[in-house]
Amino acid sequence: MIDPPFHIVLVEPEIPPNTGNIARLCAGTQTHLHLVGKLGFSLDDRYLKRAGLDYWPHVPLHRWDSLEQLEQAYPEGRWWYTSKTAHLVHSQATFHPGDFIVFGKETKGLPKELLERHPQRCLRIPMSCDAVRSLNLSTSAGIVLYEALRQVGALENA
Repeated sequence: MIDPPFHIVLVEPEIPPNTGNIARLCAGTQTHLHLVGKLGFSLDDRYLKRAGLDYWPHVPLHRWDSLEQLEQAYPEGRWWYTSKTAHLVHSQATFHPGDFIVFGKETKGLPKELLERHPQRCLRIPMSCDAVRSLNLSTSAGIVLYEALRQVGALENA
C-alpha cells in the first residue's frame, strides 16, 4: 500500500454500523481510523462489532477527545473536511499520502465554524438528485478514500 497511509477521521459518529463499515474499509486499505469526541455508542457495541466483522484487529484505531487534540498531534498534517455545502468536488482535490479526511456526525456534519475557517479544504460529493440531502457516512468515506487512493496510485498493485 502507501506510506504513510491515509487517515479517516470521524467526529462524533452516532450510528454504530456506519463506524463498523468504515473500520472494515480502513482495514482493507491500511487506512488509520481516528474517532474524535463523544461517540453515539460504546466501542463494545454489538452492532459496531458486527459491521466491522472480524477485521477490528487489523484497523489502526486511534481515539481523541477533540479534533483540536488530533490536529495538534499531527501539526504537519494535510486536512480535508467534507461537507454537502462545499464548493470543491472530492475528485478535484489533490490528495497526498498521509492526508486526513474528516467527516462529521451523521445528523449534523462538521461544525460550520470549522468549515468557514478552511473553505479551500472542504470537499463535497456531487449528487444529481436534490431530493437526497446526503449520502450514508460509510458510503461517503469509501467514495472519498478510494479517490485519494486512486490519485496516489495505491490501487494499481492491489
